[in-house]
Amino acid sequence: MQPAQPPPFDGKAFVSTLTSSPGVYRHFDAAGELLYVGKAGNLKKRVGSYFLKPRMEPRIAAMVAQIARVDITVTRTEGEALLLESQLIKSLKPRYNILLRDDKSYPYIYLSGGEDYPRLAFHRGARNLPGRYFGPYPSTYAVRESLSLMQKLFKVRQCEDSYYRNRSRPCLQHQIGRCTAPCVQLISIEDYRSDVRHAEMFLEGRSNAVIDELADAMERASQSLQFERAATLRDQVAALRQLQAQHHVHGASADMDVIACRIESGMACISVLFFRNGISLGTRDFFPRLPLDAEPADVLAQFIAQYYLDRPVPRELILGEPVADQEILAELLAQQSGHAVELKSSVRGDRAQFLQMAERNAQASLTARLASRQTLGARFDDLQKILELAASPRRIECFDISHTMGEATVASCVVFGPEGPEKSHYRRFNIAGITPGDDYAAMHQALTRRFRKVAEGEGVRPDILLIDGGSGQVAQALDVLKELGVTGIEVVGVAKGPGRRAGEETLVLADSGRELHPGSSSPALHLVAAVRDEAHRFAISGHRKRREKARERSVLEDVQGIGARRRSALLKAFGGLSGVESAGVEELMQVKGIDRGLAERIYASLHG
Repeated sequence: MQPAQPPPFDGKAFVSTLTSSPGVYRHFDAAGELLYVGKAGNLKKRVGSYFLKPRMEPRIAAMVAQIARVDITVTRTEGEALLLESQLIKSLKPRYNILLRDDKSYPYIYLSGGEDYPRLAFHRGARNLPGRYFGPYPSTYAVRESLSLMQKLFKVRQCEDSYYRNRSRPCLQHQIGRCTAPCVQLISIEDYRSDVRHAEMFLEGRSNAVIDELADAMERASQSLQFERAATLRDQVAALRQLQAQHHVHGASADMDVIACRIESGMACISVLFFRNGISLGTRDFFPRLPLDAEPADVLAQFIAQYYLDRPVPRELILGEPVADQEILAELLAQQSGHAVELKSSVRGDRAQFLQMAERNAQASLTARLASRQTLGARFDDLQKILELAASPRRIECFDISHTMGEATVASCVVFGPEGPEKSHYRRFNIAGITPGDDYAAMHQALTRRFRKVAEGEGVRPDILLIDGGSGQVAQALDVLKELGVTGIEVVGVAKGPGRRAGEETLVLADSGRELHPGSSSPALHLVAAVRDEAHRFAISGHRKRREKARERSVLEDVQGIGARRRSALLKAFGGLSGVESAGVEELMQVKGIDRGLAERIYASLHG
C-alpha cells in the first residue's frame, strides 16, 4: 500500500497567518532541504509576494513550485533581519541564494604580546594568541611585502621563538641591518619598545606621526652631538618618505574598498581593490555561486552582507552598482565597525577611475575563469566520449594509497566536478588492522568505509570512480561495490605507462576489462591525470602528518610526566623533535614546567 502523499503547501493560507513585523523567512522543499533564505521589513508582504503574484520570473517560479514549508524568525528591526539573513546564508548555503565561496581565512600581521622583545609574524587562522593583529590583508603577498618593509624600517625581529631563544650570537639579519639583535641584548628593552611602538603606528596607518616623531628625535640627537644616531634616524625618515611616495595613491587617502561585479554565462566575478591610509593593498577576486537570472546589484548586496559580516569595514565602500537596502547596510556596518560607513555608487574623479580599474579587473578575471571552465568542460565531454557514457559525468572520485614501508597508511578520496576540484568533499581514511604494505587491503578498507554510506542511502554517488592502479586495485573496487550492492558507477583504473612517463597511462575499464590508451594529446587523459595527481598529493600530505604525529608520540608521550602542554612547549621551544633530541639536560630545564628530574627522564628516554 502506497503511503499517503502530504497535501500541497497552501501559501495563501500561510501568508494570512503572518505578522507584518520585520524578520527572516526560510523556504524548504518536501525533503526538508533548504531552498532559500530571505529577509523582509514586512514579513506578510514579502512572503506573500511569492504566493499572491499572478506572474513571476522563471527562477522564482521554479523555486516556489518546490516549496513545502516556510519557517519565519521575527526580528526587532530590518537591520537585525539583514544580519541574521547573512549569517544563515553563510552557514546553511541554500540552493537559490547567492553564496560567497570564501572558505580560506585571510592573512594578518601578528605582533606578539607579553614579551620584552615582541616579534612580528605572518598569521593565518584563529586569532587567540596574546598580542595584536593587523589586517586582514587581501593576499599572502601583501603580508610578505609589508613584513619585508617593516624589517627594513623598524628592525623588529621576525624570527620564530624557538630560534630566538637559542641564539648565542647575532644572526645574518643583524649583519645585513634588518634586526637589532634582541636575542643577545644588543639593544635595550626601552629602545626596542620604541621601535615596536613606531611599527604599530605605521601598521595603524599613522606614518606621518611616525615621521614627525623620528624627525624630532633626529633634531635632539643632532643638538646633543649624537651624530651617528642622528644619521640613522635621518635615513629612517628618508626611507619612510620614499615609501609614502611610492605607495600613496592620489585620491585614496581614506580607507576604502572599491567593489565591482561582472556576470556572464551564469558566472559572476567580484573584484575588490583595497586601500588603507593611502596605500594600495592590492586586489582580490571572488566567484560566488549564483542562482539563475541574478543581477549585479543583487550579487553586490549579498557579497557586502556576507563578506563584511565578520571582518573590519573601511569607511567607504565604492560600488559599481547601487544596491537595495543601501541605507540599512550602511547602518548595520557602522554598528559593527564602530565608525560611520558610506556606500557610494555615483562617484567622480579619482574614485571613478578606481571603479573603472575594478571593473576591468572583474571582467578580465571572469573571462579567464570562463575560458578555464570551458577547457574543463571539454575535458569532461571527451571523457564521456571515450568511456561511452550516456551523459557527461557530474562527479568524479579518485582514491589513492600512501605509506612508508607500510607505516601510517592513509587513503585519500578527492572529488572533481564540472567546475573543478570540490575540496569540501575531500576525505582521508586512516587505515588500520591490515598487514603493513598491503595496498589491496588498504584500498578495500577505504572503499568499504566510503561506499557503505552510499549503500545506506546517505552518501553522494559518483558517476566515475577512478582507482590509482591496475587490474588488481580495480578488482578490489568491484568486490566492494558488489558486497555493498552499489551499482551504476563506472569504475576506471589508472595504470602507469611504460617507463612511468606522463601521457602514456592506461585506463582499465572494470566492467569490460578493456584497456584504453588515449595518448598524451587526449583532453580526457589530461583530466584523469589531474584528478589522479590531486589524489596522490592529498594522500601523501595526510600520510606525512600521520607519520610525524606517530613518531613524535612514540618518544615523548611515553615519558612519565609529559602531557600535551609540556610536550607542545618542548617541541615549540626546540623547533621540533630533532631539536629536543639534541638538547642537554640543562637546556631542557629552561623550558617552563620542566624540572631537573623530568629533564633527566626525557634525556634518558631519547638517548636509550
